[in-house]
Amino acid sequence: MSALTFTLKYQPKQRVDMSLLVPANLSGKTVNEIADLTLQSGKQQISVGELFNISGDDTQNITINNSFGKLDFIGKELDGGTITVTGDVGAYLGMGMKFGEIKVSGNVGLYAACEMKKGYLEISGNVGDFLGAALPGNKMGMKGGTILIKGNVGDRAGDHMRRGTILIEGNAGEYCGSRMTAGTIAVMGKTGRYLGYAMRRGTLLLWKQPQLPASFNDCGAHTLGFLPLLFASFKNRNSKFADASSAFNRVQRYAGDMSEMGRGEVLVRL
Repeated sequence: MSALTFTLKYQPKQRVDMSLLVPANLSGKTVNEIADLTLQSGKQQISVGELFNISGDDTQNITINNSFGKLDFIGKELDGGTITVTGDVGAYLGMGMKFGEIKVSGNVGLYAACEMKKGYLEISGNVGDFLGAALPGNKMGMKGGTILIKGNVGDRAGDHMRRGTILIEGNAGEYCGSRMTAGTIAVMGKTGRYLGYAMRRGTLLLWKQPQLPASFNDCGAHTLGFLPLLFASFKNRNSKFADASSAFNRVQRYAGDMSEMGRGEVLVRL
């Protein structure tokens, strides 16, 4: 069996809702049946066969080629299998993802992995605002799983994050880890203003000294036993984090946000 492959024929002017194209919806369908399915594009509906050339038969392994930034909701509520995307992706990638794996070679828009529950998401390019965050009006963002970003991320990464791990090889924008209640965010690059704003619990692991709010207390330098175990869990990832364990023999620890519960921590490499 070969991966079920969707190759974009042309770039539509309106955004396209791709949430239908996940293994759970395509299992047991022939290529012709899949081609007859319809996707929402703006106010119009467009058939899958009109928009994509379709090949392959393994519905548990989906490939999307020639993707661009107006393909939204790829992998929404993915509950198993893999999705591999060549090119850029629009908003809401992996929204509510429950299980499985998504890999993207390009850049991704807003709200990637918002309210993700489990699974693995890997993005080789940059990501927009609200990575792993909660949807507007909701109080719980990412609840589990692992996200690996090889580029930079926008503002509010991990906003309302509840559980899970976000690994960022590049820079993070403003309000990184804002209002998080648990989980781990690691950033190798620079971080913007208002880091950990109103965070209640959780860990921010940083390679570079941040600009911290006054509501974080300096707790001094520490050697923490859990860090080698944490980095050991990254060993199987195709990432700079796989070889980063030696970087954190000692850390400077900051506790906060004291305007909230104050049980969160920011650990900065020394």
